[in-house]
Amino acid sequence: MAAKSSRSRLRDAAVAAFAERGFHGTTTRDIATAAGMSPAALYVHHRSKEELLHELSLEGHEATLRLVRDAIAQHDSPTAQLRALMHAFALHHARAHTSARVVNYELASLSPDHLADIQRLRREIDEAVRGVVDAGVAAGEFDAPHPRLAAAALLSLGIDIARWYHDGGTWTPEDVAEGYADLALRIVGAARAS
Repeated sequence: MAAKSSRSRLRDAAVAAFAERGFHGTTTRDIATAAGMSPAALYVHHRSKEELLHELSLEGHEATLRLVRDAIAQHDSPTAQLRALMHAFALHHARAHTSARVVNYELASLSPDHLADIQRLRREIDEAVRGVVDAGVAAGEFDAPHPRLAAAALLSLGIDIARWYHDGGTWTPEDVAEGYADLALRIVGAARAS
């Protein structure tokens, strides 16, 4: 149990440090110190700082893919699917804005093999969103002249929440999620929200 607690503390400390200083501006000593451990503690659980970043990125992208797929699976119409997935996507990026910022904006720090893992997951997320937009266009629910561009815009908007959102601001995570779900339907030219 103590090992899990140590591992969890290291992960939390890494997220905070990477978000504040960036991957390259953070040392293993910074992470260990913030976790209340010796500098060698990180190496008990991870071969390197980069491996820790990969683990965080992998888990973050896997969780995002699950939430997108779950939101889609809960509805039959593309309009309802898009509304649900954008709500879930935006809510996640607002609630977990610190870790989402690390997961999305430190990709260049990953090794080529680790980056390939993350790019595969990002393609799956993109394909799921594009599938909903394409289905909405095919069903006549969306008037999106450029469905692929619309899907890319939706993902970009959601991901960028992690860059600007902060706790205690004007909007709650739920406010952001509701607003982004409505914006998503406007972007694809949905006939009506359902």
